[in-house]
Amino acid sequence: MPRKSWHSLPEYQTLRVMMESDTTAAAARRLGLSQSAVSRSLSSLENRIGKVLFERNAGRLKPTEAAVQFNARLDSLFEALDWIDGPTGQDRDQLNIIAPPTFSGRFLAEHMATFMKSHPEYFLSLEVGTSEDVINGIRSDKFDLGIVGVEPNRAGTKLIPFRLATAVCAMQPDHPLAELKVIEPETLHEQDLIALSRRHARRSQLEKLFHESSVAPNIVAEVSSSVAAAELVLAGLGVAVINPFPIANQYARKLVLRPFTSAYSYQSYFAIPENRPVSRIARHFMRHVRLHTPRDEFSHVV
Repeated sequence: MPRKSWHSLPEYQTLRVMMESDTTAAAARRLGLSQSAVSRSLSSLENRIGKVLFERNAGRLKPTEAAVQFNARLDSLFEALDWIDGPTGQDRDQLNIIAPPTFSGRFLAEHMATFMKSHPEYFLSLEVGTSEDVINGIRSDKFDLGIVGVEPNRAGTKLIPFRLATAVCAMQPDHPLAELKVIEPETLHEQDLIALSRRHARRSQLEKLFHESSVAPNIVAEVSSSVAAAELVLAGLGVAVINPFPIANQYARKLVLRPFTSAYSYQSYFAIPENRPVSRIARHFMRHVRLHTPRDEFSHVV
């Protein structure tokens, strides 16, 4: 006798939340369930489909390839459910976004424009603030989605890795260092350097690297963002060691960007609330940004 086929939306919802959570405790908080209920739901789904969906690694639950594939197949189902439960008439879903100046300029403006052209049923709002403002805004539920280029440790928020970049040295095309393929720390000895302000962790890391290499650049200015540093380089004030994402393509025809030898990298994140499910519009916008961010030679999707 053929086995009767059935489906459980609660199990599917648990799977989707677990795909964005490291532990059953975190998933339980987002779903408003107990940890045991989350575990039972996952076990039931695994038994029904006959596949292992999560493996424990160093105290965390890591999705298997079967989980990734199964979750992808659920996209159409949940989009249909979102449409059924969505607004009617003239109402539009609203997404409140907050991001630092480096992201809130051309990068987000272009993504917001293309997103709204293809989704006129949505309404987007963008606030500009510091990385600290982003985290506090998400924690307090004032915003639905944030983008940050640092990794603050704050309860109440979940960081979803988006992009990984390596450091570059930015300079004008006619600068003597532009002839080099790679910039070593020693190369910047006594060079005019535009540095990040001292409140940035990258500033102390760079100073430590210079100290270990016995390098003494001539710091001519301090700025609070990579965009500001690139603009001062463009104005002829000196060179700068910066995070190339998301500005590499913006300055590709204006400045020369060379890989800078260092042990650190830059991680960019989507920041979302930890205590409530991600909204439909937030999921759609994050997917849009991932798919439509142009490639550059200094960063890649994670």
